[in-house]
Amino acid sequence: MGAYQNFDAALVASALDWWSDAGVDLLVEDIARDWFAAPPLPASSLRPAADAALPVPVLPATLEAFAEWRMGPDAPDAGWNGAAVAASGPAEAALMVLLDCPDRDDGDAGALLAGIQGRLFERMLAAIGLTRDAVHVAAVCARRPTAGRMPREVEALLGEVARHHVQLVAPKRLLLLGNATSRAILGMERGAARGRQHRFQHKDGMTQVVASLHPRLLIERPAMKAESWRDLRLLMGDAGE
Repeated sequence: MGAYQNFDAALVASALDWWSDAGVDLLVEDIARDWFAAPPLPASSLRPAADAALPVPVLPATLEAFAEWRMGPDAPDAGWNGAAVAASGPAEAALMVLLDCPDRDDGDAGALLAGIQGRLFERMLAAIGLTRDAVHVAAVCARRPTAGRMPREVEALLGEVARHHVQLVAPKRLLLLGNATSRAILGMERGAARGRQHRFQHKDGMTQVVASLHPRLLIERPAMKAESWRDLRLLMGDAGE
């Protein structure tokens, strides 16, 4: 009977996706906080086991074995709801594209970047002379987390898994789409990472990395496509105007 009787969960989840891509992933409290106050002392000098960093499992040494493990019951996100969406594209791809997580349409389609976002992504690739079939596309999360935001408590572990994935592919270039993806691979927010190339060292050499905007954000904010185009030019080694 109240004002929220027509609550639309999908609309709320979409709004949370947008804020996450925009870099806003912290809640604002109803009660004002003194941000300059000293943090409370712990009850013990030992941190509780629940607060400890999740251990990194022994990861498969080949891309084929890794792909099977990533979709299996031992992956860190295996217990999450929703279908797991596997990486796609050639193992020897010169360009790897890494997302934060599958979107709602991806699970039904069985592929990352499906639907309207996928069509925009394919136009982005065409602008730099590539097709989806030539690109290795993967996500830090194989399953979509609640509200589409990567849980901070497993972000470090999933980042290690994603970095291992990049090492196995050993692409010449890596494009990071989304704020959480930048944190997972580069250890910094997307805003700080954008506008320059980063280097990712692996056993077969070095990968040039560029952080950019997820297609879902470009659909919400079409004016930002110009920024995405600058990122793509930087990725391909053309930083000039």
